[in-house]
Amino acid sequence: MDEPTPSPPLSQRTRQLLPPALGYVAGYVDGCTFVALFGLFVAQVTGSFVVAGAVLGVGHHPKLVDLFAIPAFILGAVVASALSTILRHRGLRASPVLLGLEGVLLAGMLATALLAPDIQNLNQPAALIVGLFGLSAMGVQNAFVGLHVKGAPSTNVMTSNTGNLAIDAAHVLTVAWLERFPSAAASAPEVEQARRRLAKTAPVVLAFLAGTVSGTLAWRAFGFICLALPLALLSILAAFAALRQFGDE
Repeated sequence: MDEPTPSPPLSQRTRQLLPPALGYVAGYVDGCTFVALFGLFVAQVTGSFVVAGAVLGVGHHPKLVDLFAIPAFILGAVVASALSTILRHRGLRASPVLLGLEGVLLAGMLATALLAPDIQNLNQPAALIVGLFGLSAMGVQNAFVGLHVKGAPSTNVMTSNTGNLAIDAAHVLTVAWLERFPSAAASAPEVEQARRRLAKTAPVVLAFLAGTVSGTLAWRAFGFICLALPLALLSILAAFAALRQFGDE
């Protein structure tokens, strides 16, 4: 009788779950801010570049948050990258610090939203501060994944992920169809690489989608207090990082 396949160690399973978990956090925060802040996306700044182009090209009148969205996202990524470099240079682990920083920014976002009066439009100072906290947090997450989760797809920008998902799925399915014909030759390594990429990308995309759905529903049910959930998830991930379950590979 075949021996059962041993389960991967906890650290390996945790590393595999990290990108989908962060994808869920990003989707959840994005879904929440989209309905709470009148269509503002904080997980990525593609739309903000379009707004910047409209401002420069046709004199479009932007909202306050539109002016600061790209700098806030970049600032989060820059601070995370600088912290990572400094900590590594000193022989310290950066992963728990960066995840903790993202959590602090989300906590600032939650505190501002709870202390502010009802937000009626994006030009209110409270709306601006809430949005900038969220954008900076997503900038930190983007830098963390790029620096410390090697080979993982983006956890907060789904445009490239969706395109790569379609390409790899089409490749795998086409090769499977061609294998029905004896004369067709397929490169096994290429197919296996496509399958591996699919196995990494699909969970992140699905987790992000699940996050957007649950984030919008949670905001409608509980208001901004719903941000306590991604904050709790980040705290758990930071604790795992401190226990050397992932990061700084």
